[in-house]
Amino acid sequence: MASRRSVSKVGPHTPTDSEIARLLAAVTPVADHKALRPWRLLLLRGGDRLRLGAALDTASGTERAPGEVNPKPLRAELLIAVIASPTEHPKVPAWEQHATAAGAAHLLELALFQAGWGVMWRSGVQANAPAVRALHGLDDSELLMGWLYVGDIDPAFREKLAASNRPPLDPAPFLGRLPDPTPR
Repeated sequence: MASRRSVSKVGPHTPTDSEIARLLAAVTPVADHKALRPWRLLLLRGGDRLRLGAALDTASGTERAPGEVNPKPLRAELLIAVIASPTEHPKVPAWEQHATAAGAAHLLELALFQAGWGVMWRSGVQANAPAVRALHGLDDSELLMGWLYVGDIDPAFREKLAASNRPPLDPAPFLGRLPDPTPR
């Protein structure tokens, strides 16, 4: 896990749908109060990426010349839309289910990276704009958490990753104790 890195430029080769289905087994251990599985994934390939680009343009009010397309969804041959899909439950609030969906996406990201694929989780201010939500078929309770851009890793970049000596995170700013209970 400590060696995982986001790969912003991925190559054209991608895992098959069946490979992704097998990797989903890695998502099983995600913290999921009441086992609601409050997430779903959509695989976007080919023309679906062009449709996403058009929806993003609609959301941002961008007009392009005829034949010109939004290049952002074309940065990878495979995008995996991550959707938090909460269920009404008296003991599990929506925010907790959103956290579970994010955890599931991150575990899938780790599984893809471990299997040799480059992954970059991208989102943006238009992710939940009406045109983008409609394209993904979201209902009112769902939240589009972004897309995993997936592809192969350039061998030279893979060597650079392997040689990286990025220092580990300093835990001090992230660990603490409860405040002193004595009144001031």
